Amino acid sequence: MPNIVIKIENLYKEYRLGVIGHGTLHRDLQSWWANVLGKEDPNSLIDHNSSEKISDHILALNDINLEVREGDVLGIIGKNGAGKSTLLKILSRVTAPTKGHIKIKGRIAGLLEVGTGFHPELTGRENIYLNGAINGMNKKEVTQKLDQIVAFAGVEQFLDTPVKRYSSGMYVRLAFAVAAHLEPEILLVDEVLAVGDVDFQKKCISKMGDMSREGRTVLLVSHNMASIMNLCKRVILLDEGRIVKDGQAAEVVQQYISIGAASGGEMVWPDIQTAPGNSLVRLRAVRILQEGIEGATGNVDISKELIIQIVYQNLIKGTPLYSAIWLRDKMGIYVLSSANLTRVSLTKDPWYGKPHPLGLFKSVCCIPANFLNDGRYSITAIVGKVPNNTQVLKNDVVYFDVHDTGEMRKEFYKGWLGVVRPKLAWRTENVDLAEVKGG
Repeated sequence: MPNIVIKIENLYKEYRLGVIGHGTLHRDLQSWWANVLGKEDPNSLIDHNSSEKISDHILALNDINLEVREGDVLGIIGKNGAGKSTLLKILSRVTAPTKGHIKIKGRIAGLLEVGTGFHPELTGRENIYLNGAINGMNKKEVTQKLDQIVAFAGVEQFLDTPVKRYSSGMYVRLAFAVAAHLEPEILLVDEVLAVGDVDFQKKCISKMGDMSREGRTVLLVSHNMASIMNLCKRVILLDEGRIVKDGQAAEVVQQYISIGAASGGEMVWPDIQTAPGNSLVRLRAVRILQEGIEGATGNVDISKELIIQIVYQNLIKGTPLYSAIWLRDKMGIYVLSSANLTRVSLTKDPWYGKPHPLGLFKSVCCIPANFLNDGRYSITAIVGKVPNNTQVLKNDVVYFDVHDTGEMRKEFYKGWLGVVRPKLAWRTENVDLAEVKGG
């Protein structure tokens, strides 16, 4: 069995909000004296449940326990603020944990944000040698890798140009190339790959796969579920600083899509004060409906039309508004987007772009029967102002499951591939040899 290269036990990271210290001399002295005596900090959220301290403290990481083995490519996913980047920063020693123990075996290289470890006044070549020295390599070792790094990054023409003149994409290409080729035992990669173009992302994914096969370990933070699925067998899901799921990529990604979404095909905000929105408009309800089923449903018959309903409240008289949806599958891949914009909608919406009076409005979008494949999907609801596109956006607010009635499966026993499978027109006819030859 491969060796454990990262072991995390009871890891906490606490931040204080809005003040330096605790804001009062009394509480600062309390914390200092508790630290001297080796006791628990009375002003910390850790191991305490006092609601008094909730408002000015936050646990970015809350009792993390994790083991990573040699050669693993571990995906780390979660919504913004879940603690993903904080975890990588602690592992790369950018910041210290508040409490807990971390054991790391091997040299770590981290790619945490655009430009990390680069000096803007130095050239690309000089920064490569600088990063090599930081990672414990001598000049000869870096020189041996130089050509590979430059070729991978594709910055030959700009190698002797100060990196402050690089675009963000060039920064990322060079930074990843340096981190991946200086032979770290453990590579930490945050969301920065999203800055690169598609071809470079493919090269990065291929390189991380090669590193895994060589016995090196990769920890990858990303919001791109396709990349996570392609690269990682094991994924952990963070939510509010805790690991809420650790397992196979498909299972964890599916749970991630469902976090914060309403089951049962309906999300309602009865209280306008808590409804998502702004001074212009508030979302009041999102529902999944089908003919023959009373009320909202989280279970959709593939052979019937699917109706998505968005209810919103206009708060300023005369505001021109539009509605839209994004649809994602269980792997986080966007299946479709649609809006009641006249130029992209199948039918003309009489309220699109018109000044709305005060009050509640309901927008309805219909997805044809036999269009989606069976599986789980989530809806992102959007209401925006025309023309400056000030948006109220609620990600993955409702999820639903599409079920095959069995009629189509009987015709194709292995199941149907893809996220959509509409009934399309086909025709077969007998032809002669001249048509085969193009005559």
